[in-house]
Amino acid sequence: MKNIKVYLDNCSFNRPYDDQKQERIYLETISKLYIQNLIKEEKLDFVWSFMSDYENSMNPYEMRRESIKKFSYRCTEYVDSSKKNEILITARDIMTTGIKAKDAIHVSCAIYMNCDYFISTDDRLLKLKRNDIIMINPMMFVKEMEENE
Repeated sequence: MKNIKVYLDNCSFNRPYDDQKQERIYLETISKLYIQNLIKEEKLDFVWSFMSDYENSMNPYEMRRESIKKFSYRCTEYVDSSKKNEILITARDIMTTGIKAKDAIHVSCAIYMNCDYFISTDDRLLKLKRNDIIMINPMMFVKEMEENE
């Protein structure tokens, strides 16, 4: 049976570093860490991209940047920049909805790699409706996985 293929954006990876006193942030953090555990256990296929590399490299906090980079090596598939032209076609279409360029490229990478889910904590980005990928926050993803067991 094929594993579910997921793409987590930079917001998701940085969620554990946000103010955990806020209930929503705490619950999203726990959910995101649970998703990472499923990836470690090879129960999910994890896609990483050149855009993820770029955004992570811009993280001003070395410990966070290195921790995220280390986890990126667990990816089962990688979208390199040689696919950029094809990815930009979809990204430009996504940008017509008001989504910013970097976010549109992330989503386009996930679509290009036929991911089942795009996981983010960015509410504005999660409003994007597509027929070719499910946009979801970490809590809802975990809930959906539990319902499908």
